[in-house]
Amino acid sequence: MRGAAGHAVEVRRLAGKSALVTGSTSGIGFAIALGLAHEGANVMLNGFGEPAVIEDVKAKVAAQGVQVDYQPADLGDARQVGALVRAAAARFGALDILVNNVGIQYVAPVEGFPDERWDAVIAVNLSASFHATKAALPGMRLRSWGRILNIASAHGLVASPEKAAYVAAKHGLIGLTKVVALETARTPITCNAICPGWVLTPLVQRQIDARAQEGRLSPEQARFELLAEKQPSMEFVKPEEIAALACFLCSDAAGQIRGASYSIDGGWTAQ
Repeated sequence: MRGAAGHAVEVRRLAGKSALVTGSTSGIGFAIALGLAHEGANVMLNGFGEPAVIEDVKAKVAAQGVQVDYQPADLGDARQVGALVRAAAARFGALDILVNNVGIQYVAPVEGFPDERWDAVIAVNLSASFHATKAALPGMRLRSWGRILNIASAHGLVASPEKAAYVAAKHGLIGLTKVVALETARTPITCNAICPGWVLTPLVQRQIDARAQEGRLSPEQARFELLAEKQPSMEFVKPEEIAALACFLCSDAAGQIRGASYSIDGGWTAQ
């Protein structure tokens, strides 16, 4: 678009909107928060981290010319999830976009999977998205606009050994996405999921480190084996690529995309 003087004018697709992105102090969540801010949305950040790191994240998002705040809610606690949503709405006057991104992992065979780790993974990776969605929907219905985006995983579509809780939670998240999409189908509120493959986040880096240690491999060989096992492109998905897709799904152009699960996985689930 060009202004009266013929100069290019940046169109910010989400100008005036406000978003909450859970687990947004690093990795995929941070990239999405930055992308939404670039499109003009105010952003409530959430996640754990050292104070200096969080201040740096806030500054980078605020540099996009939007309002930014941060809440350190523990999303394993349903009460804190609801409080986080209310805090975001109060801070910006409304909550238009909810990105359920936070996730944790634990790896073990089913018979050796600690009960408390199962409960924690389900609470953070699945139940938190339910509680946040439940808290955000009334305001979205009142304002007749909303975007709910669940960051699932390739493991929401297919399984891998020793990841019972993670796979179950991500499959459940895709099911939740479909139900919310159907319940909001005749409204200007949409709910969709993104299913990334391997992304070089701190969570995945820990799996690479564990593989290297267990197999006495170099970090480079461990990375190669991780990709070769699942991802035909042999490249990690970039957080910025996920953010670009998220911004599109939050835009008006995606108003009739409902209950979809978008794979961005280097061909993982095409096999």
